[in-house]
Amino acid sequence: MSEDKNDKKNEIRYCMVCGRSEEDCGGLIDLPGAGTVCNDCINKSLDMIKGRDDLKGLFEKIPHMTFMNMSDFFGPKQEAPEEEEKKKESGKEIPDLLDLPAPHEIKHSLDRYVVGQEHAKKVLSVAVYNHYKRVIESERKKKADREAAKKEISDSTDSIVEIDKSNILMIGPTGCGKTYLVQTLAKILDVPLAITDATSLTEAGYIGDDIESVVSKLLAAAGNKVSRAEHGIVFIDEIDKIAKKKNMHSRDVSGEAVQQGMLKLLEGAEIEVPVGASSKNAMVPMKRINTKNILFIVGGAFPGLEDIIKERLRKHTSIGFHAELKDQYDNEKNLIRKTTTEDLRAFGMIPEFLGRLPIICPLESLTEDMLVRILKEPRNAIIRQYQQLLAMDEVKLSFDEDALHVIAARAMERDTGARALRSILEEFMLDIMYEIPKDDNIGEVVITKAYIEGNGGPGILMRGQQLLTG
Repeated sequence: MSEDKNDKKNEIRYCMVCGRSEEDCGGLIDLPGAGTVCNDCINKSLDMIKGRDDLKGLFEKIPHMTFMNMSDFFGPKQEAPEEEEKKKESGKEIPDLLDLPAPHEIKHSLDRYVVGQEHAKKVLSVAVYNHYKRVIESERKKKADREAAKKEISDSTDSIVEIDKSNILMIGPTGCGKTYLVQTLAKILDVPLAITDATSLTEAGYIGDDIESVVSKLLAAAGNKVSRAEHGIVFIDEIDKIAKKKNMHSRDVSGEAVQQGMLKLLEGAEIEVPVGASSKNAMVPMKRINTKNILFIVGGAFPGLEDIIKERLRKHTSIGFHAELKDQYDNEKNLIRKTTTEDLRAFGMIPEFLGRLPIICPLESLTEDMLVRILKEPRNAIIRQYQQLLAMDEVKLSFDEDALHVIAARAMERDTGARALRSILEEFMLDIMYEIPKDDNIGEVVITKAYIEGNGGPGILMRGQQLLTG
């Protein structure tokens, strides 16, 4: 008899559902009929029954039977990591109306970094200000609803008007400052920002980035904090590249299908996004994010849009004394400011997509004078960057005003906006940055018009001597 008792003690028991041993699952529960089940399998079964509407009344019909938490036998209940994280984050990342800068303050901050684009900066300042006022009001309403539920008050927030979200569509030629404006806005407001290109997006199930990957990048920029990501900004560049293709007989997986897939993101929906990856798979943890309070800003150059605008404006041309000339819009520089939703539909954007982007923000083409100001006025101006580099070698760098105009004129010829300025300066500053560290006696370098045009060298001032020109 004693041997049989010892054999039963040494016998390894297993869960009859998952098959794990008693050591692996931390203990087993004996059921009637000599069966054993682990704590995890019991709780999963009970959770499944709780979630089914047709089985909700099952235990109410059976007398003297209630739900038990089997984890009480083995230790305190542990909450899901996602629920714990939301509790820790709640109330910490919500902005305050008193801390939100007014539109004129936002524009003043943009003026220190961005030259020109006065209309665009005003549109963005008002749009961003109204968006975050809406976010603050939404969070206040949620808090009021929770307090009303505790006090059993039904009509506490019925009088509060719900404000719809207004996403932004930026239109402007390449190099005019679309991305830089959005980056500066995010810096001023101290909110997470995700920047992505629409060219890499495809419909779900095809090769390329999933549409929801843009929210995954925002979550990464927010340090994987869901509450902070839900108040961030997403900027999708090159949005004109997903325009509906004309004369397409096959499925347009990277054009119209992407626009349709983005509709729920722009309007607001709860989606699951992978953490630390751009695609969903079984090995990557997921987090649920609500995009209702995320501000989406999309931008693109829209080449050929000006021709569509001209064609629309020329429809008013008639015959007679008051007829409009057919070429009167050919020399107009900022024709893009007359863009309407009708023009964008003709370009290839679907009406449902444009309906979720009610704010159209056109940007001006850069002129030569604006390029000269971009070279020297902003806080992070290109000239100031070179001056600081040479100041580390205790050398002063200066530019003649005529030299700046020559650089701006060459940038205008390249037709790539402000991006051309750095490439031109890199070309002319190469020899100077190479030669200056050789001689410790050089105290100042002056970039002249003759040096930029290739008719001479830069002005060099030795320490304690007069200016020498090459």
